[in-house]
Amino acid sequence: MSAISRSEVEHLARLARIDMTDEELDRMAGQLDAVLDAVAQVASVVTDDVPATSHPVPLTNVTRPDVVRPGLTAEEALAGAPASEDGRFRVPQILGEEA
Repeated sequence: MSAISRSEVEHLARLARIDMTDEELDRMAGQLDAVLDAVAQVASVVTDDVPATSHPVPLTNVTRPDVVRPGLTAEEALAGAPASEDGRFRVPQILGEEA
């Protein structure tokens, strides 16, 4: 028995606003059925004695700790800007917003 029918694939395609031909619907139904069969096989495995894990190998954080360092002053940051105004970067207006 199929886990997913052609009409269900057609319904899903309509919900996703995907226009599919009859041939594509038939092919997709078969492919999705194979995927659902594989998922069912994985779901049927008994895992009561297997602890839950997010990763099979322990991970180590290799990033450095955050350290506060002196940064640029506002004047230094704006020195390389093509345009600035009132101590801020000036950028072109977008989306028709009022200035």
